[in-house]
This record gives sequence, structure tokens and C-alpha cells, in this order.
Amino acid sequence: MSGMIPPILSISHLNVYYGQALALRDINMSILPNQVTALIGPSGCGKSTFLRCLNRMNDTIKDARVEGEVLFDGQDIYEPETDLAELRQRIGMVFQKPNPFPKSIYDNVAFGPRVTGMGLSHAELDALVERCLHQAALWADVGGMLHEDAMNLSLGQQQRLCIARVLAVQPEVILMDEPASALDPIATEHIEELIATLKQDYTIVIVTHNMQQAARVSDFTGLFWLGELVEFSPTPLMFTNPREQISEDYISGRMG
Repeated sequence: MSGMIPPILSISHLNVYYGQALALRDINMSILPNQVTALIGPSGCGKSTFLRCLNRMNDTIKDARVEGEVLFDGQDIYEPETDLAELRQRIGMVFQKPNPFPKSIYDNVAFGPRVTGMGLSHAELDALVERCLHQAALWADVGGMLHEDAMNLSLGQQQRLCIARVLAVQPEVILMDEPASALDPIATEHIEELIATLKQDYTIVIVTHNMQQAARVSDFTGLFWLGELVEFSPTPLMFTNPREQISEDYISGRMG
């Protein structure tokens, strides 16, 4: 299916436990570079748990235990010597609710480069902030007010600012956990257009409850059901000719 392009992320026999409870069972998936991979399925089926496995955000959850292998550029991210700060710089995360820092717009975008010690001059940092705001389709809105409080932006603008903040540390992969679920239809459309643009330079994995959104923005879609990956297919196939009955029932609205 992937031709000759090696996957950027390769997940094998992934199991996730919260205490004794098995949250994900034997997940196998390859995620290709510069593609948008959507994860769909009902609430509580494991989509966000899976997403958080890809940059080890589950490490922050008490009693979470992960088995199996997640290869990123050929390296298993669950090896003990993995540098988590570097991993989360290379695999960034955008959350469901916009979470800008209570700082200026400029300082939100500059935060990552400053704390990761990218060693940029003032002029280089200015240029990086401007470039990331352009990439996040926000510069036209905020270019003249960089030193104003980010908390004064609309929710949609705050979410695009959070995307700009992730872009500033130059990731390779961007994980998005329902990035538009708190937004109105216009702001949602902006985020979807942004995803289509960003995949030229980044690999994107998005969790969404909105099947129409998955159909619009993604190249591949995985359907999770009760902690299992029921089907993983190119998006047009998933939505027009799914292999599994559960997929067909869920996509047609008969289940879930």
C-alpha cells in the first residue's frame, strides 16, 4: 500500500493498559510522511490514547503501561534512553481546547525556541515567529499586535496560535487531538484548510469525532472500536467501500 516510501511511524503489536484495564489491544499501523492520517470511532474507543502513545504523553498518566513497538524514523521511542524532550519537539501536539500561555502572541510562538535553546539571534527569532504565524494562517490577523495578550484572541485564533507554537520548534510530525471540536464552523474551516497546507511540510495525525472532517482532510483513516483498530485504509476506500461490517455500520450511522 505504501509503495516504496518508508513510514515515518511504524506501530507494531501496541497494547496499552490503565492499571489492569486494557485500553488498546494489538494495534498495528504505518503512518506515511507528508500524509494526513485520521483516527475515528466513538468516544472512549482508544483514539486519543493511541495518539498519546506516539509522543509518549501517556507517560504522564499514572498507572498507564505500554507494550509493543513504536518506531519513529526507525528508532523505538519506548527505549529507556529516549530523550523525551527531543521526542516531543520532533512530534508536536495540538490539543482539543486551545491552550495558549497567558503571555503575548509573540512570546507564545517564541517559547519553544527559547526553552529548547535553539540559540537564535533576536532577528532570527523575529523571523521565525513571523514565519510560523504565516504558516498557521494567523499573520494577517495578528501581525500588527504581536505584543498583545494571546488570551484576547478568539478561540479559533488561539488554536491557530497553538499550531504556530508547535511549528516553532520545527517538528516532523504534528498530532492533533480533535483540534476543531471547540470551534465554530468558520474557525473549523480555517483549521481544515491549514491542515491541507501543512501536510506539504509535516506529517499529521488527527483524532476527530467528525467523520465528514476525516473524509475532507485525510489521506488515510483508521477506525477504532472498543480499543481495537478495526480497519485502516486509504480514506476514499474507507468511506466508499469499507472492508469491515463495523466500519460500514459506523460510517453509515447505524452504530456508534
